[in-house]
Amino acid sequence: MLALRIVILLTIVLGGNYLLWRWTASLNWDAWWIAVPLVVAETYSFIDVCLFGLTMWRAKGRPAPPPPDPTATVDVFITTYNEPIELVMTTALAARKISFPHRTWILDDGSRPEMREAAEAADLGYITRSSAWDDRPRHAKAGNLNNALEVTTGEYILILDADQIPRPDILDRTLGYFRDDKVALVQTPQVFSNVATGDPLGSQAPLFYGPIQQGKDGWNAAFFCGSNAVLRRDALMQLGIVGYVRELDKRIARALPAAARAVTKASSHPAAKDPTVRAALDDVAAAIGDARRALDAGEPVASVTYALGRRVDAASLSLVASDVAEVERDLAEIRALALASTSDDPDADVDVERIMAALVEQDLSPLNALESVQAILQDITIDRPGEAQPIMPLATISVTEDMATCMRLHGLGWKSVYHHELLADGLAPEDLGTMLTQRLRWAQGTMQVFLRENPLVQRALTIPQRLMYFATMWSYLSGFAAVVYFAAPIVFLVLGILPVDTLSFDFFIRFIPFMVVNQLLFLVAARGTPTWRGQQYSLALFPVWIKACSTAFENVVLRIPLGFAVTPKTRPQSTGPQWHLIRVQLVVMVLLVLAIIIGCVNLFLNDAEVLGTAVNIAWAIFDLVVLSVLFSAATYRGFTPEDAPTDERTP
Repeated sequence: MLALRIVILLTIVLGGNYLLWRWTASLNWDAWWIAVPLVVAETYSFIDVCLFGLTMWRAKGRPAPPPPDPTATVDVFITTYNEPIELVMTTALAARKISFPHRTWILDDGSRPEMREAAEAADLGYITRSSAWDDRPRHAKAGNLNNALEVTTGEYILILDADQIPRPDILDRTLGYFRDDKVALVQTPQVFSNVATGDPLGSQAPLFYGPIQQGKDGWNAAFFCGSNAVLRRDALMQLGIVGYVRELDKRIARALPAAARAVTKASSHPAAKDPTVRAALDDVAAAIGDARRALDAGEPVASVTYALGRRVDAASLSLVASDVAEVERDLAEIRALALASTSDDPDADVDVERIMAALVEQDLSPLNALESVQAILQDITIDRPGEAQPIMPLATISVTEDMATCMRLHGLGWKSVYHHELLADGLAPEDLGTMLTQRLRWAQGTMQVFLRENPLVQRALTIPQRLMYFATMWSYLSGFAAVVYFAAPIVFLVLGILPVDTLSFDFFIRFIPFMVVNQLLFLVAARGTPTWRGQQYSLALFPVWIKACSTAFENVVLRIPLGFAVTPKTRPQSTGPQWHLIRVQLVVMVLLVLAIIIGCVNLFLNDAEVLGTAVNIAWAIFDLVVLSVLFSAATYRGFTPEDAPTDERTP
């Protein structure tokens, strides 16, 4: 731990020194259009390294937990939508063999009769959505889990994806942590059994499910990752109730002022001169004021909104007679004008059109205004009519429910635990297209949470917890930095434009030590865990990260639907290499190769500046090595038992 912290401090000091020099003494302002983006990208990467260093500062392994409470009750949830019945049943039957007493449930979001029959035949619980969810938001996997929480009773919930086959001792090895009454979540690694040697699709995440999660755990910020996790029901239900109350408060804050404005506008209507109408509007205005004061005093929302609704209903009834009379007057005027249109008056038709337009554009009548108030009040009814159920424990603000749920649990003061032991065997994507779909959904969900509930402004979280969540969200912005890192050597080798003002001794004496200690940091932190494949994919998938950021922004800010794609769990039919999925990266690789050729020609035939050309050729070659991982990914045909590695599945 001491050696790790020394390397972290060295990385921050050397990196800070390098960036200070870059910003103050090395920018080529004559080529600001590439110089500024490059130093911004370098600054982004330095912040990323600092966040990684903070994560690892308190990294620790946990001792074995105490034995579980033998009286604990557990529900095992297996979530499924359209996965093959055989695959789901393999997981379900393995879950039934878990040694600790429990009840296994298949949560079938596809409502398949054959799935129900298979579950019942194996004496397994089967849950699907009721008709209450028809024509209401379904919230994907979060909605499926929230629905199941309503009809089960176990104190603890083990959540498994349909392809995550649990080992018999998964509960024995994790439930003991819940002897601490503040622990809400125990997350175990997700490791895949169908990954070939070399991990061509980068499916395993040994750095995350290991050092990084252990580092976050040191700050009480270990993440919920959607599967292979045990959660405390009481914590989830508290989260659901708190979320419900907060949402209700927001709706009240919107609804009552809107209702007051509608009544004020109706008071300017000509019909409001009638004493009966005026009295009704005044009573409604007073009722809204009384409701706001009662809520501020802490009176129950249900009784306050009920009383307000009754007073609005009574006022509406008193206005019916006068409103009908006004409509009759309008109709009489229209009939008179229609008769006039048959006379010899050439302006009669024009008068009819003018008066009809005025009738359409007039302000709401008092009765219509009160109907609008009644509609507004529907927004604060306690039964939450727009949702299938009022209490939603798992967060529904993202296409991935796990991060937002965990962040909210931490905000309520609950603890999370990362247990570093392989206790379930999963199935990874078996082709590039499926992998890209999965990664895109993960990134989109993370950025949705960032845009909707930025952890940096969540006051209930500790500062380290905020930074732990922010670090993961920040990492998905790497796609924009990658574009610059690919473009910079191409610009120099083709155009001869150097973003850095000089490649003198001043540059290398700062840059090389920083890069060396930066790589040393990853080696020390990883403790022998292979990280190169992950580093390759973090850059090579830059179009995915950029698309995730842009589509999440469109969804959250512009309200454009995002959709939800379930990751296929079976091997796709062989369709040959999937080059079309990496077109952008292939174009970048072609440009890099051309740039290297041009650089070599200039170096050997045109007396180009040696040091700068050599550095940028080496940079371009490194970029090609990074992107080369996509060749094996695009041509990968799926896993066979002969491809299995011997030891890479152990966390």
